[in-house]
Amino acid sequence: MSSRGFAIFALFMVQLLYGLNYTIAKLVMNGNFIKPFGFVLLRVAGATLLFWLVSLVVPQEKIERKDFFKLFIAALFGVVINMLFFFKGLEFTSPIHASAIMTITPIIILVLSAYVLGEKITSLKIAGVVIGLIGALILTIYGKSARAGDNVPLGNLLIFLNAISYSIYVILIKKLTAKYHPFSFIKWLFLFGLIILIPFGYKELTEVQWETFTPNITYSVLFVIIGATFGTYLLNPLALNKLKASTVGIFIYLQPVIAGLFALYIGADFIDLLKISAMVLIFTGVYLVTKKLKKAT
Repeated sequence: MSSRGFAIFALFMVQLLYGLNYTIAKLVMNGNFIKPFGFVLLRVAGATLLFWLVSLVVPQEKIERKDFFKLFIAALFGVVINMLFFFKGLEFTSPIHASAIMTITPIIILVLSAYVLGEKITSLKIAGVVIGLIGALILTIYGKSARAGDNVPLGNLLIFLNAISYSIYVILIKKLTAKYHPFSFIKWLFLFGLIILIPFGYKELTEVQWETFTPNITYSVLFVIIGATFGTYLLNPLALNKLKASTVGIFIYLQPVIAGLFALYIGADFIDLLKISAMVLIFTGVYLVTKKLKKAT
């Protein structure tokens, strides 16, 4: 598999893990096993431990002192604001709504990439964004779920703010991935995030009654920590190293598809021709954005 092929595979795995995370994380919070901010702190603490353990057995690069401030800012947007808003928003809205709203991310990243990173916005990429967005909007408008939120408008707003924060994170981390291997800096990214998060989530985490956890809830929490956090934050920078930030962003269109299919699998949603058509449009958009134009010979 080529390096670009692996990068695209890594991106797909990120969206798969995130897509499953919407329903799994909400299941834990809806059952009042862990409140949102406490869950975020547990999630980041677990992932931080894993990243530092991995750093003991893989080659490391020395991080320049000036880059630590960049890592701190990236942690603020990519770990703290991103996760707090996401979990709090997910508490109030449905997984399908949340995943669909996240499709605004490629638009934000596309604009930021052009101004901050100087990436060229081609007509093919614009077409991919438009086609994918149309599919995502169809899924958003007609995608219904049995998991109704307590305050859908507020939840949707928080998810939207989370999308903006995540977009800023992707742009910030892009330059770092060009300079360092993810194993070298991601442990610091999470350590900074963990320190900032402690005041927000400590109280809720201490209120958790661990003895009430069923095996299913325990597995769900482990999935969020190992899969949807450790796995995604490791694979995403690896992909960013080989692909443009805007290409990474477009893959987020897969999340509503995966979230919808998973909801269907557990009986929380249904499928019809309209939703299938929307999914086809989303995959088409992803294909157009990731397709490389052949150079004239």
